[in-house]
Amino acid sequence: MRFASILLLAAVGGFLLWGSGDLPQRGDPESPASTGISTYYIQNAYHDSDTPNMVTAVLADYRGFDTFGEAVVVTAAALSCLVILLRRRRREDGSETGVFPDLDGDAPGGAA
Repeated sequence: MRFASILLLAAVGGFLLWGSGDLPQRGDPESPASTGISTYYIQNAYHDSDTPNMVTAVLADYRGFDTFGEAVVVTAAALSCLVILLRRRRREDGSETGVFPDLDGDAPGGAA
């Protein structure tokens, strides 16, 4: 099992190193990410949005729906964590434990 794990790790690492050879150089103005729509954003962000910050213009004006969707996903994840962490548990006798067992006196050594 250990040999298979090392072999898989080496294969994935080799694949990543091989694939990184096709990445453009940092700061290359002719890379695919730097051509096209990003040039429009850089040239027209202040004029189109009337905001003093280009990052704010891109996040709030050009990509507003995408940013809102990301905020909804993060909020849903946080609420899901709260529901899981703060749920009440049933004891064997049918009664429920409190949300915070140590404060409710349900845990060993807790206040009764």
